[in-house]
Amino acid sequence: MTQEYPHGHHQSVLRGHGWRTVSNSAAYLVGSLKPDMVILDVGCGPGSITVDLASMVPQGKVIGLDTTSDPFEAGLKLAAERGVNNVSFDVGDAKRLPFPDKTFDMVHAHQVLQYLDKDDRVQAIREMRRVAKSGGLVCMREGDQGTVTFYPEVNGLKEFVDLYCKVARANGGEPDAGRRLHTWVKEAGFLAADITVTAGTWCYNSPEERAWWSSVWVDRIQHSGWRETTITGGHATQTDLNHLAEAWRAWGSSEDGWYAIVHGEVLCQVR
Repeated sequence: MTQEYPHGHHQSVLRGHGWRTVSNSAAYLVGSLKPDMVILDVGCGPGSITVDLASMVPQGKVIGLDTTSDPFEAGLKLAAERGVNNVSFDVGDAKRLPFPDKTFDMVHAHQVLQYLDKDDRVQAIREMRRVAKSGGLVCMREGDQGTVTFYPEVNGLKEFVDLYCKVARANGGEPDAGRRLHTWVKEAGFLAADITVTAGTWCYNSPEERAWWSSVWVDRIQHSGWRETTITGGHATQTDLNHLAEAWRAWGSSEDGWYAIVHGEVLCQVR
């Protein structure tokens, strides 16, 4: 990656990422899984999806890849707790994947491309295609901040979404990645006939979901790399961020609180 991941790997970030599973974040690819598949999970973070995938391919194996080993401890701990022994983790760059051509039956990436600039994201997709076997799949899912909806309209939440997008673009990324994902894979060389395009959602409404999601963002606003990126970039002050954290607390405490975001998804057949 040319850009540094703007959120860093503070515990608040890993707590949010560790909630992700195949069921809630990669259900679109489940029908394509086979028990003996060899899978690469690019940008795996703390490995919750990685370990989940490994449990679904018991005769195969899964490698989780990220730019730093910082989050791997969580993935290894999760694998041990679940008795999953066909998973490993490695450090590498999505633009220069450290694997030979045609190595994997499936290459998966979740919420990765939105943090890369145009040239890097196209190169990363080409690399994922290169290391996938003929007849294999490249599977990607990206959120779309422009689709975020919430209720009630707590003062400060719309401001937060706008600031999030501003910081992301200043860092070279594209926060409205979901709606563009199918065009990016075509730029990288996939034919339209080989791309299956779908959409998925995250939705938080129950008391437990509201408490968790709001606390994740309060912590990230106050402690994660995103805070430092936002302040040092001149996008907001600490006072501004305190206001946004209070907005998340207010939303989380509302018994009518509701939040949703749409994600773009693609299954790309490799020829």
